[in-house]
Amino acid sequence: MQSKSNYQAINLINKADLIKDQWSPRVISEMNDYQFKVVKVQGDFVWHDHPDTDETFIVLEGEVRIDFRDGAVTLCTGEMYVVPKGLEHKPFAENEAKLLVIEPKGVVNTGDAQSDLTAQNDVWI
Repeated sequence: MQSKSNYQAINLINKADLIKDQWSPRVISEMNDYQFKVVKVQGDFVWHDHPDTDETFIVLEGEVRIDFRDGAVTLCTGEMYVVPKGLEHKPFAENEAKLLVIEPKGVVNTGDAQSDLTAQNDVWI
């Protein structure tokens, strides 16, 4: 929590640039029970869902495709999409992209799917 004497904007791109590993979301702020996470992505992720919550993807830089079992949505810089809770999805980025993800505290990036891409949760940058 910021003190009143430490008002400071958070630069999303600068925070994302600090991340070294792909698919490793890092918390940059919280609002109520929600976390704002920046992440660098490239390549294919794993099929997963979040049965209890929606998940918001905002593309800060690059292009990301979110695949669904019956279609896909492609997001470019400045665009966002909310994946409804319980909908199985798989993000993909041909080239590196930087995202802001908004979801409740405690949500694991791969949902219930176990994967080498499952990131440690609640890591701040």
